[in-house]
Amino acid sequence: MSFMDILRTAVFALRGNWMRSALTSLGVIIGIAAVIVMVSVGQGTQAEIERQLAGLGAQKLDIGPQVQRAMGGVRMSASSFFTLTEGDAEAIREEIPEVELVAASLRGSSQIVYAENNWSTSWQGIQPDFLQINGWQIANGAAFEPQHFNGDKVVLLGETVRRELFGAGTGIGETVRIGRTNFTVVGTLKPKGMSGFGRDQDDVVMVPLETARRRLMGAMGLPPGAVMDISLTVSHPDDLAYVQGEVESLLRQRHRIEPGAPDDFQVRNVSQLVATRNETTRQMSWLLGAVATISLIVGGIGIMNIMLVSVTERIKEIGLRLAVGAGPSDVRRQFLAEAMLLSLGGGVLGIVFGIAGALLVGHFNTDLPIQLNGKVITLAAAFSVATGLFFGYYPARKASQLDPIEALRQ
Repeated sequence: MSFMDILRTAVFALRGNWMRSALTSLGVIIGIAAVIVMVSVGQGTQAEIERQLAGLGAQKLDIGPQVQRAMGGVRMSASSFFTLTEGDAEAIREEIPEVELVAASLRGSSQIVYAENNWSTSWQGIQPDFLQINGWQIANGAAFEPQHFNGDKVVLLGETVRRELFGAGTGIGETVRIGRTNFTVVGTLKPKGMSGFGRDQDDVVMVPLETARRRLMGAMGLPPGAVMDISLTVSHPDDLAYVQGEVESLLRQRHRIEPGAPDDFQVRNVSQLVATRNETTRQMSWLLGAVATISLIVGGIGIMNIMLVSVTERIKEIGLRLAVGAGPSDVRRQFLAEAMLLSLGGGVLGIVFGIAGALLVGHFNTDLPIQLNGKVITLAAAFSVATGLFFGYYPARKASQLDPIEALRQ
């Protein structure tokens, strides 16, 4: 029998009981669609996490205080919470040549007021390198000039704050009040959107560090030169681990920490966070793919089951074919073709439903990114063909080994 004859015969046999054929393919349809939807969601989520974490900086270290909690209800002094100073930042810049940019900062929250509009937001007192280290860009106006860091009352507005205070206007040159101090708006920041941890990164204002110390934290009783955080970047990602060790050693020396004593600071390596989150998301994608693959296997077992039932029902037909000259290979190819058509048809429909399902998920849940992958779709189609071959071979082989006389007798 030619290939077209085998294909025609297989189509005719499947059409004879089309409802059973459709239900048999349903397992493969669901499996393929589940693979595409789950992998698309998983890869889209991973890409979004990588994009958001990339904004934190893969060549960045953050240094903060290691707060020692009070024991027995004893109140601790402000110096226990502010263990870092501007001098630490300068020492890092001067003594570790692999460091590219360094910036110390203070932070807090306050009410910001313009005319009849007011908004509760967070503020940060920054040094010149802070914007570049953290990936902030100017949308309107200009960044702080060097003379502003001497204590000038100027401010940069995040997009959320600008919108709440000025609506469609930029606010450049206007005067706003933060706490009890008036500030002049010199620029606005390009929006960053939500962070990977669900925080609005644009709900912030920035002022020069010395201004924040004098005007916004005056009542806190800060130690001289105290800061809350120090951020730095390195010239090459390969230097990050080395620089982290050098920073820890330098700060222990500057803070006169005895050998074996705990640090009064902590160094956070952002690249480690990026790697951890990527690995977690990758494992979740594999898990989702494994669950969907199980659905495919179940669908393949359904194909094998129906094909075995078909062999039993069509023993007389098989015997007649063998008796009139068809060889065992012809019978085997016919049943293999039927299994392949079932799985391939289910695979095509599964791809269509999978793509449609992924697009619907992305449409109704805009917070859940979708990333369709052509390789995954091609792999799903190949897997559907392989399912037909693998689970259809045994029934086809069983049919081809029937004895014609015994088959005709039944």
